[in-house]
Amino acid sequence: MIRALRRKTDLYPYSLLLPALTVTTFIIFIPLVYTFGLSFFNYVIWKPHEIKFVFLGNYKKALEDEVFWISFRNTLIWIAGVISLQLVLGFITALLLNRQFFWRSLARSLILIPWVTPSVITALMWRWLYDGNSGLINDILVRLGILDRYFPWLANGSTALPAIMFALMWQGFPFFTVMILAGLQAIPTELYEVAKVDGANPMQMFFHITLPMLMPILLTTILLRTIWVANSLDIIFIMTGGGPGYASHTLPLYSYIRAYKGLDFGYASTIAVYLTLLLVMIVTMYVIRILKTEERFR
Repeated sequence: MIRALRRKTDLYPYSLLLPALTVTTFIIFIPLVYTFGLSFFNYVIWKPHEIKFVFLGNYKKALEDEVFWISFRNTLIWIAGVISLQLVLGFITALLLNRQFFWRSLARSLILIPWVTPSVITALMWRWLYDGNSGLINDILVRLGILDRYFPWLANGSTALPAIMFALMWQGFPFFTVMILAGLQAIPTELYEVAKVDGANPMQMFFHITLPMLMPILLTTILLRTIWVANSLDIIFIMTGGGPGYASHTLPLYSYIRAYKGLDFGYASTIAVYLTLLLVMIVTMYVIRILKTEERFR
């Protein structure tokens, strides 16, 4: 009787996890395995008689593909740039919202507007703002005398990717703000009071109290946003379609184009595997390792 009750108690946590594990298996794990398996085949839908097992042929083909390397470079710039911008702006906003002022509750609500705005609307809004003929950004810059004439931000190879990065930065920085703000409010005020007694200035308190206490939250947030940003393609696709040329091509977008425009699902799967293995998994493992180190020294 006692043994049966103990066995039932041991299985109870797993029964609670079962629905989430089932959904994760069918939505994430099975498609992931299928994509990995598909990358070993020459699988072009409009050539059904030429479907064959090529083993590492697609992986070799990707390493010899100039567009793949352009997309890979752009993906690195995309991830590093967007995450850095979101982190800095989110941190500054969180520090401001952590102060006492009479409309703080309203400000905390309004800051979520970019985050809850659908990506399609965000992309269309920023595409209009950057428009080379009637965009608001061009109009403001011309009126201020910064530009002599309207500039085609999204049609220029040197500004297309940075312009899209700024748009995604605007959409995603509230996530950093909310996470960092939650961490700031969890820091005991006694630590700052003791530091003031010891003669510490605000800068010293920031680097010796605030930043170390926020480090686990910062690393976790960076990890989550890295995964989301690395896989995002909707804003790029709507704003530029990857152009001009390949100036704003990233690996997720290139994989999508090869799959749903070229119907080459084998090669598209290979690009997706490269993205997963070389970018997401490496960054994830690195951040998790740092988190474990942080926990060990706490």
